[in-house]
Amino acid sequence: MKFEETSLHGSFIVHIDYINDDRGWFARTFCKDEFRKIGHTKEWVQMNHSFTKETGTIRGMHFQKLPFSEIKLVRCIAGKVFDVIIDLRKNSETFLKWFGVELSSENKKMIYIPEGFAHGFQTLTGDCQLLYNHSEYYIPGMEDGIKYDDERISISWPLIVKDISERDLNHPMLHKNFEGLNF
Repeated sequence: MKFEETSLHGSFIVHIDYINDDRGWFARTFCKDEFRKIGHTKEWVQMNHSFTKETGTIRGMHFQKLPFSEIKLVRCIAGKVFDVIIDLRKNSETFLKWFGVELSSENKKMIYIPEGFAHGFQTLTGDCQLLYNHSEYYIPGMEDGIKYDDERISISWPLIVKDISERDLNHPMLHKNFEGLNF
């Protein structure tokens, strides 16, 4: 695996090395020793799988509140998405900055998202499936979110929004006095 740090400190695009032969390919998507080199020491305690039908759908921008904040490792295994993260860490040099990357079944990239980030994506094709590893269990009542079109963040979504859940539509805009999450 190769780890390419993004413009948001502590987050990485993970490029997977594939071994190809006439049968197909094989790849390792996690190695504790290799992830330790980027500072990852927590265990993955939960894995989620999402399916989204329609092109242009947005899911996000989600995070879990302290003390249940989580690290995520996200991979697209079917279709193509524009995956977005927002740095919410108080005193971070990249506070309230966002980063987006195309994840697809073709490019086989993953994104490593540290604690203190919101995460979401927009589908660029139909029938998208994502796998998520989480370093913390889902705790009902501890989830939170930021509205996908928050003016303080100004994410440049590549497509017109076709579908979004009522819950995600009702995420609040960041308050002008929001100072970030402590990490």
